Amino acid sequence: MIVLTRLNGSRFVVNAEMIRTVEQRPDTTLVLVNGETLIVKESMEDVVAKAIEYGRMIRMFQP
Repeated sequence: MIVLTRLNGSRFVVNAEMIRTVEQRPDTTLVLVNGETLIVKESMEDVVAKAIEYGRMIRMFQP
């Protein structure tokens, strides 16, 4: 799970494995595998970095 910020400033958590695409248009827009669209304050690079870090953390705990 990664913590992101909506444009109104509220923070929320999303499962990084559910993210299909991340686009900068100009706001950062996430499209989830279920088709839901989320717009966040973080840059595209920040979202990608958080998702990568999440993946690394998950792999550390798998046998």
